Amino acid sequence: MIVVKDLFKSFDGVQALNGLNMEVPHQAIYGLVGPNGAGKSTLLRHITGVYRPDAGEVLVDGAPVYENPAVKARIASIPDELYAFLSASTRDMMGFYRGFYPRFDRERYRALREVFSTIQEDTPIRRLSKGMAKQSAFWLALCCRPDLLVLDEPVDGLDPVMRRQVWSLLMGDVSEYGTTVLVSSHNLRELEDVCDHVGILSRGQVLIQRSLSDLQGNIVKMQVVFAQREMPRLPSDLEVLHVSQVGRIHTLIIRGTATEVTNRLAVYAPILMEALPLTLEEIFIYELGGENYAVRQMVL
Repeated sequence: MIVVKDLFKSFDGVQALNGLNMEVPHQAIYGLVGPNGAGKSTLLRHITGVYRPDAGEVLVDGAPVYENPAVKARIASIPDELYAFLSASTRDMMGFYRGFYPRFDRERYRALREVFSTIQEDTPIRRLSKGMAKQSAFWLALCCRPDLLVLDEPVDGLDPVMRRQVWSLLMGDVSEYGTTVLVSSHNLRELEDVCDHVGILSRGQVLIQRSLSDLQGNIVKMQVVFAQREMPRLPSDLEVLHVSQVGRIHTLIIRGTATEVTNRLAVYAPILMEALPLTLEEIFIYELGGENYAVRQMVL
C-alpha cells in the first residue's frame, strides 16, 4: 500500500528525515511510534502529500502522492492539530468533503449521527472542545470511505467510551472495506490492542518494522533465580539488553524467542525461571535503549 524509499527532509539545516525507508501493507493497522522529534509528523505529512521530499519518494500503490489529486482523493487524514474553515460547522465541512472525495457516503454520514450524537452539526467546529472537534473529524473522515486513513495522535482528548467506539469503527472498516490505517501515537498500550504492524522511528529513520506478533516474539523478559545470589557470566553471543536485580530475582531483557532463551539459561540450573512477554511500551524502551534513549534504565 505505502512504500517510502530513501526519504530525506530538512528544515533550516535540521535533518528531520534521514534516508527513511518504510512499507505499510494493504489492509493493515500500522502503528508508528518514536520519541518526540523522531520525525513521525513529518513523515505523515509526506504520506498525505503536504510536504515535498528533499530526496527519495513516497508511493501509494506505486503512484507518487505529492501533487497527485487522484491519489490524495483516496487518502483521509486526521492531524494532531485539527483545521476547519473559519466559522465552518460539521455540516459545512461535510459539503466541502463531498466536493473533494468522490466516494463520500451521505448515508453513512446520517447513520453516524447516532454515534457522534453529542455534536451539534451547525455549531462552528472552532467553538467545540478538543474532544468534540476530534469526534467531528472522525465523523467526516470515516464518511470519505478512504483506502488509506492517516491518523496523528487520533484519540487524544476523547473519553474512554468514545475511544473504544472510534477504534471499533476503524477496525470494522479495515475488515469490511479493506481500509489501511496508519496511526502515530504515544499511547503504546492502546496501539498494542489494535495494531498488527509496528514501526519504531528514531532520528529520522525507521529502526525496526515488522508485525506486532513477530516483534513481541523476538524479545523476552526473563525472571531468574540462580543457586548463588550473583548471576553467572552469560555467553557473549546472548544479546542482553537490560539486567536488574531485586533480592535474589534477576530480571533480564534478552533478544530472542522465549524457547531459545529459556534453553540457553537452563544450562545454569536456575532454581526458578519464567519467561514473560513484553508490552509494546517495554519493547519501545529497550529497542531505543540501544540508541542511548534517555529512559533505558527504567525500573521494571
